Amino acid sequence: MRLEIRSNDRIGISQEILHIFSKSACDIRAMEVVTGVTYVHVNESYQDSAKIIEQLYLVQGVLSCQEVALMPAERRENHLTALLNRIPDPIIDLDENACILALNHAAIALLDRPDETLEGLSINTFTDQNLLQGLGANLSSQSILFKQKAYMAEISPVLMEGKVRGALLMLRNMNSLGRQMSLMQSQKEQGLEQIIGESETVQLLKQQTRRFAQLQLPVLIQGETGTGKELIARGLHQESEQRESAFLALNCASLPEHLLESELFGYASGAFTGAKKGGKPGLLELADGGTLFLDEVAEMSIYLQAKLLRFLQDFRFRRVGGSHEISVNVRIISATHQDLQQLIETGRFRADLYYRINVLNLVLPPLRQRGDDILLLVKHFIHSAARQVDMPTPKISESALARLKAYSWPGNIRQLQNLLFRIVALNRGEWLSDKEINESLNLTFASASKQDHQPDANLSVTPEVPLDKVFDDVIENENLVSWAGAQANFEASLLNHLYPLYPSTRKLAKRLGVSHNKVALKLKQHNIK
Repeated sequence: MRLEIRSNDRIGISQEILHIFSKSACDIRAMEVVTGVTYVHVNESYQDSAKIIEQLYLVQGVLSCQEVALMPAERRENHLTALLNRIPDPIIDLDENACILALNHAAIALLDRPDETLEGLSINTFTDQNLLQGLGANLSSQSILFKQKAYMAEISPVLMEGKVRGALLMLRNMNSLGRQMSLMQSQKEQGLEQIIGESETVQLLKQQTRRFAQLQLPVLIQGETGTGKELIARGLHQESEQRESAFLALNCASLPEHLLESELFGYASGAFTGAKKGGKPGLLELADGGTLFLDEVAEMSIYLQAKLLRFLQDFRFRRVGGSHEISVNVRIISATHQDLQQLIETGRFRADLYYRINVLNLVLPPLRQRGDDILLLVKHFIHSAARQVDMPTPKISESALARLKAYSWPGNIRQLQNLLFRIVALNRGEWLSDKEINESLNLTFASASKQDHQPDANLSVTPEVPLDKVFDDVIENENLVSWAGAQANFEASLLNHLYPLYPSTRKLAKRLGVSHNKVALKLKQHNIK
């Protein structure tokens, strides 16, 4: 029986109320007093509540007396328990000796024991780290192994009179952390609908991507720089059953070997000087249940290639400096613009890793092979650029569109996007003039050609060309007056002899081991049609 007794606030009234229960031999289980209200919980076996209430009204100052379902503390505890049980992350209340005081349903499910056997048990039974050691007055976060599985632990100290008297422990699953990181990397989900193009090549690529997305196998994406390899990787993830899990991307060319290793595999506490307490999870852990995209995988060192291969064999690994093996379920998508077969021949890429990551293969077409898709992309990027610089979308002439379509775009879609953004940002008229387009393309062409003027060790001359004839043409030229003139004459003679045998800039560039931009520039410079 629980009674709520309202009364005037006077000294000694609580003692008189308790005396009534004492005379009736009631077993008082709990009592709470606030100003003007006294709550009493007596043993449920006592049935004569009417007699008790009648006697309470005889106490001077008692205004009302009625039965209630719960004591205030019980009501608060029930609401707090319901609130904690709604939180999907395990929450454990600890005393100052790291013993368990209370848990929510998620924590009970994680520990997989009856909750009555958990209270009073040390939390160190489930982890080899002393979580409360060195705990200060502020929130602490550290990576821990809890029941041999990695979690991010958030430890909130319970302070009394400035001293730590316990802590509230929340365990964050690596899956949820990875999902948050994925959302931070890309504020909006990017799927196949973001790929602009109606050409047969693009439609076939989308069909293959959707089909591969349903197969939980490694995928290798190959294509030139700027063709949208990461966009295709995100499309694979969004079309798969793991779309609600994390998609994390790592550029293997952006970090030195030791940083790339710890970024990928994480590190244990004390693995090296400056390592965080509790260690740090790697992207493989954070992407557990989702997808990890390894961009420019060809830039990975042979050492890390071997370590990645070991992981792909059974999806288990150890953190740098760690002793515990961690098992994860991650889909690996790799991408490169380099020729991996050639790198294998030169010993710069492991053949066994190539076969492991190249179970499914997607080859992205360069922009120059996508025909009218260029026109769709031009209109899209112009509109997007105008919106970013907060100006009306300018128009573009058919001749300018034809000029853009005819260009070779060595930097592919990224180059097209950047060029149009620059033109739109500098434009102040209603139209994008042909002059602006031509000047921007010529500037881009000249920049690429300048880079191509570096000495090329791969330059070789086809056996079909009589070299003595080439040198004779140079020496016998009457305009030969300087070293630069001899070099120019040699280039002209070489191209005149080779171009009929390789009648396109790309074929000739491949034969000479240089870029087709360089060949095109030299043909134009020497007026070779």
